[in-house]
Amino acid sequence: MPLQVEGFIVVAKNLAENLEVPGTLQPFEETEIRPEISGRLISLKIVEGGSVQKGALLAKLFDEDLQAQLNKLKVQLEIAQKTLERQRELLKIQGISQQEVDLSELQANNIKADMELVRVNISKTEIRAPYSGLLGLRNVSLGAYVTPTTLLTTLRQVNQLKLDFMVPEKYGQLFAKGKKVQFAVGGSRRNFSATVLATEAAVTAETRSLKVRASVAGTDAALLPGAYAKVLLNTGSADQTAVVPTQAIIPQARGKKVVVFKNGTPEFRDVETGTRDEDLVQVLEGLEVGDTVVTTGLLSIRPQSKLVLKKVE
Repeated sequence: MPLQVEGFIVVAKNLAENLEVPGTLQPFEETEIRPEISGRLISLKIVEGGSVQKGALLAKLFDEDLQAQLNKLKVQLEIAQKTLERQRELLKIQGISQQEVDLSELQANNIKADMELVRVNISKTEIRAPYSGLLGLRNVSLGAYVTPTTLLTTLRQVNQLKLDFMVPEKYGQLFAKGKKVQFAVGGSRRNFSATVLATEAAVTAETRSLKVRASVAGTDAALLPGAYAKVLLNTGSADQTAVVPTQAIIPQARGKKVVVFKNGTPEFRDVETGTRDEDLVQVLEGLEVGDTVVTTGLLSIRPQSKLVLKKVE
């Protein structure tokens, strides 16, 4: 007896899969401000929550000992240079050897090098903003003794934000640099736009996901660094491809098959699938638009079976 089955005529459709993944807004740059050397704070110009320009002085450490050392070296250099000048005059009349002149010149150059080293150490007592941004909370007070492990404050560049989120590894190739994504944040009914900057070089082994970083376009009062964002992803393409109902796909140990109705007989075909939604699945290879695939009774169909379509969608 022929088997009564239902069929579906393959159609072309743009099948998009919409995903929602969690993300986090980050400042475009964020730096913990710490001193390079240990010392006592003699000046503190950190205004909590205030904006600063690149190069602005944030804090100053005690440096009078270094200044005194620099002044001492200046005096020594002045004497060494005068001595060198006298010896050069004596060398002209053969009153001194060339070796003595060279030693005096070496001494003067060594003093200059020591002065440069002291100036570098003095510059380390000045803590300046590496870029323009907003300051966080102040963690020290004037007069405190600080070390390189002491956190003074945090500087954030918030005139531009970054959006970090994770996508399943099978969609990783879709998020190339320049791709636009939409996201929403709590407290706002609007959707915001971001542009993919880069993706991580490897998939996270624990979650089988790929980390993506995007640059947020513009600024808005609703967008705060550290805020939770709901990223809306459309993984479909603009091209229309053949689609069939999900129940028409027969999983195999190696690949997938469908049953095509051909003049009352079944034809088993290997197919390659792509994006799917709740009802339909994209078929990339193996089917043509207009083919009729069988959607019911698949477990009972054999290559020699006779089929009768009782319903076609």
